[in-house]
Amino acid sequence: MFGYGCNNFTWNGTLRELGSSYPAFCTEQRRLRMTATPSSSSGLEVLLTALQNEGDVESTLNILNVLDELLSAGTDRRIHHMISKGGSEALLTALVNAGRSFCPNYTILLPLLHLLAKVGHRDRRIGMKAEEAGAVLLILNLLKHNVKYPKRAAACLWVIQVFASSVSTANLIGENHGLDVIFHLIPQYATKHLHTIKAAINAFGALLCTKANVYSVVSKGYISGLLRLYEDWHIKDTQHNAIAIRHSLLCCLHKVTHCTAGRKALISQGGISLLYQTTQICLLSKGLVSLVEASVQLMRKCLPKTPLPLTSDQSVYSFPLPGMSHDVCYANVAPDENSDESDDEEAEENEEAESRDYDDDLETDLNKLRLRPDPDRPRELLLQYSRLCPELYHDFEELDLISEPERVHHHHQMRKICYSTVLLLATPGGTEGVKNHPPPLQNLALEKETSTERHTPSQSQIKFNAQLKAYDFHSHSSILSTSSNSQPMVREARGHPPSGLRGDEEVNEEEEESHHHTMIDRLLEKHGACIPHHDPKLYHSAAAKTKSIPGFSILAFPDFWGHLPPPGHEPMVARKPNIQRQKVFEDVQRFLNTDDIINQVVFDLEDSSLQCPSDSLRFFSSFECGNLRKAVQIRRYEYDLILNADANSSLHTQWFYFEVSNMVADTPYRFNVINCEKRNSQFNYGMQPVLYSVREALEGRPHWVRTGTEICYFRNHFCPTQGRRTTFYTLTFTITFKHNEDVCYLAYHYPYTYSALKAHLKMLQQSVDPAKLFFRQQILCGSLAGNPCLVVTITACPASRAWKDMQQLRNRPCIVLTGRVHPSESNASWVMKGTLEFLCSSDLVAQSLREAFVFKIIPMLNPDGVINGTTRCDLNSEDLNRQWCKPDPALSPTIYHTKGFLYYLNSIGRTPLVFCDYHGHSRKKNVFLYGCSVKETLWQSGSAVDTVGLKEDPGYRTIPKTLDRIAPAFSFNSCNYLVEKSRSATARVVVWREMGVLRSYTMESTYNGCDQGIYKGLQMGTRELQEMGMKFCHSLLSLTKDMKALYSRRLINHIDLDHNILDHKSHNCFEDDEPPCVEEIEYSTDCPALNGTDLDSDVNSNMASDDEEEDDDDEEHRGGSISQSQQSSMKSCLFPHLIRQASIEALCEKRNTCNGVSITNGQIKS
Repeated sequence: MFGYGCNNFTWNGTLRELGSSYPAFCTEQRRLRMTATPSSSSGLEVLLTALQNEGDVESTLNILNVLDELLSAGTDRRIHHMISKGGSEALLTALVNAGRSFCPNYTILLPLLHLLAKVGHRDRRIGMKAEEAGAVLLILNLLKHNVKYPKRAAACLWVIQVFASSVSTANLIGENHGLDVIFHLIPQYATKHLHTIKAAINAFGALLCTKANVYSVVSKGYISGLLRLYEDWHIKDTQHNAIAIRHSLLCCLHKVTHCTAGRKALISQGGISLLYQTTQICLLSKGLVSLVEASVQLMRKCLPKTPLPLTSDQSVYSFPLPGMSHDVCYANVAPDENSDESDDEEAEENEEAESRDYDDDLETDLNKLRLRPDPDRPRELLLQYSRLCPELYHDFEELDLISEPERVHHHHQMRKICYSTVLLLATPGGTEGVKNHPPPLQNLALEKETSTERHTPSQSQIKFNAQLKAYDFHSHSSILSTSSNSQPMVREARGHPPSGLRGDEEVNEEEEESHHHTMIDRLLEKHGACIPHHDPKLYHSAAAKTKSIPGFSILAFPDFWGHLPPPGHEPMVARKPNIQRQKVFEDVQRFLNTDDIINQVVFDLEDSSLQCPSDSLRFFSSFECGNLRKAVQIRRYEYDLILNADANSSLHTQWFYFEVSNMVADTPYRFNVINCEKRNSQFNYGMQPVLYSVREALEGRPHWVRTGTEICYFRNHFCPTQGRRTTFYTLTFTITFKHNEDVCYLAYHYPYTYSALKAHLKMLQQSVDPAKLFFRQQILCGSLAGNPCLVVTITACPASRAWKDMQQLRNRPCIVLTGRVHPSESNASWVMKGTLEFLCSSDLVAQSLREAFVFKIIPMLNPDGVINGTTRCDLNSEDLNRQWCKPDPALSPTIYHTKGFLYYLNSIGRTPLVFCDYHGHSRKKNVFLYGCSVKETLWQSGSAVDTVGLKEDPGYRTIPKTLDRIAPAFSFNSCNYLVEKSRSATARVVVWREMGVLRSYTMESTYNGCDQGIYKGLQMGTRELQEMGMKFCHSLLSLTKDMKALYSRRLINHIDLDHNILDHKSHNCFEDDEPPCVEEIEYSTDCPALNGTDLDSDVNSNMASDDEEEDDDDEEHRGGSISQSQQSSMKSCLFPHLIRQASIEALCEKRNTCNGVSITNGQIKS
């Protein structure tokens, strides 16, 4: 073998190496060099020119032989170089010249076709070039005349396969009956000429790249033929020698089912049943994995599109927006008239969107990056926000007038009075526009009593003396009701209509409410857990004032009772091998065998009168943050779950939170959430949903725990009811409940409600020492539904009322923190909870931060979305984190007033030192920050702007670097400081650009866990999330004027910088955090490739094979005796790995004179 240099490849150098190995070739080169003239062309161009001219057989064979050896020894770079020099055109011209005669010479045609297939395979324009050269119909005609000669037919088929890369060329072949000719070349099971059979199948599949050919194949019934062929080869190929052929047949079926007509034809011909049966047999052999994967993908794609069993795609919750009629409130999506067309178009669009260069989204306009735009409102409108800076005008008279014990008592009393007044009077809009429909009612498992009976104290005492069961606390129980109408609701649940309220009954309701609080007190006294900063009675009181669209009057038990983190860490769950395949098989069985399918609706948010079977699970979601629209029992222990879209919208379904009861212990239940919208999820990478058991809580273990096995997330066959083009994904998991008759709650992530926030802030307010800590809770504005958007001010009280101390307070820089703009990102609220509790603690670091900064915290920017269980949007069906450029005061009030408050701080010279918006991330692990940098954006985008002269404060990296040292869940290398056009209206970018806040961040916390540091392999719990909130506060010490405070002995012991945390290194993930899922999430892609097979290997195998009938055929078509030299050359046309010495000598002696030009040393000589 020649040692061709691959690193510095030149054709002239390669020809010199070839000549040095053969003396005859070298002698001829020296002889010709004596008459050499300056060269004007390369040796390759000379060879191609000679090839296009009709020379004798021996010369043409030797040129083809040399070209093939040169191309085979190197990489694709050589072939692409040849293509750039007109190699494809030269081969096509030679093909036309050799094939247009009445009796073509296959001694030349065979090696020419082989070389054309290998070169054309890498030429994206080979089809168009073949049409221009007139080679398309020629090769089809050659195929028709050689169907009885396997080797020739195979060569023609490979070239047709290559030509079919062009849509127009494939259509041209189809129009001239090429599909029919090729299909009839595919036989039933055979043991001979396997290369030719495979070539025919691959060529047939290549022609199916066009809609016209696909529809032609469907109309002619070829799908049935392909299925029968696959079945025959599957049954008879018992030794598995024809795996490649069986795989190629599956690839053809993949391509023909890109359109709806093809899928319907496959289904009507029993294709899914056939594929399922053959796949079950293939699973018995490890060597048939490729066939299993191809068959599974094909079955997934061909399962009939099934509309969701809903009356409408629109959310169950609608809300009349200001200035809009009810008819236009919905974010409607028009039905797609072409929804029955091919799925691969959608897949191509998605792939294009994903493959689009990320740099295109980066902002490259230096003016937009550096110049601060004018404010979006007049300056005089900003004065209204002065009330949100109470620390500036508060005179702290109590520091001098009240002794220490009196001060504490007086402050608590004033706080309570102010808090009640604010909640009652400051909510704009009242309760108008909020519906108060009664929640769905179901039968209650309460003691038997008549509708006129009332609980007497003695009866109540008897009830609480008895052992309470978990089922007594399901969501329909009056214990968990916030409504004063709980008793009429109970009567209605038993079948008695609620009676109208009379004047004398109002007193009875007050008595009932009083009795209800007595029940709660006794319940907590007997079973209550001591949960820090949580009081169930406070929560109950806060929830009673929370306004929701459906008028929730039921509390979810976990929110009412409280949550403690589990004692230990929870590792990511290992993915069971081939679990997705197993679930897909179960779904296919649903389609094939309907005998064991129940398919009964057991819960419907829109139908409160629905009665579920006694042996099925019972579901409920009509409570704050709840989201479950419908539950359908599929099999005895399997349920499909459908989520409710965001209010006033038909989009955004990912968050779920619901109650489930009436379970049987130690029995696996499969749950399928079938209308998820995101294309991938951390559920594919070790994440589990969370579960809360009422029985466990009553026994002293009130924990949300990660749970679930056999978890996977993949694309399904469901579609919207209105036909719009949307892809749905299934999250499937299996739960085995521990207890019979338990009441459990399942959620996407640890829930955190708006009522929990209100109760938590009230408890914090009551826990602080007002002489040391200034804690003020105010209302920023009212939400669309009339819920207060709260803003909290936290700082240290001045040491005295002296001028110096007061000035120090009023000169403290501001830190502004916001969170929960996206309702489903409950992890952001747990991080915020950690921040709030730490800042209100007696920790020395917290004290130092309070003395250094004034914290302005808006913990929940989207209270309405959180309350109503939406995933992404507010009640206006808009993503509030895309409204920051020009927020509408009527439709996005929380964003409008938050931005106005930031403008106000900026106008009085108190621009925040740090702004951070807390978020959750569903696709990545760890915790990380997004920031803003002009230089890094320009560098990454490849902008022509010279960044050397640009000056930029690198201080935006201070906090991320500090966090990387002290926060075990934080990953510095996951951080990003680029400014994207698509995120120009987010809080991070707008606050940075318009307010000039250098350290403007989005903090993203994973739903899953960490893949680095001491938490590697562990899922994040509420303990770790709250710790992250505390660590963020620690990082702010790096911004204090006295940097020595960060390292002072007084504080260093409280930051917990142990050796392991200091030395942990963040992983490098400038690309996506996760590798591709081990199983294909999508199914609309082409058939998975078979390892170890490609066109080059097929061609080489065909060239090296010996068929006796081909030898006889060669004799017949050569027509006469030939010399020994010619025989040697014909043997060379099989292209062995080494070039024959005779070939080189013949080439040198002939000198390949072409138009008076000879070849010497790879150069043209005149």
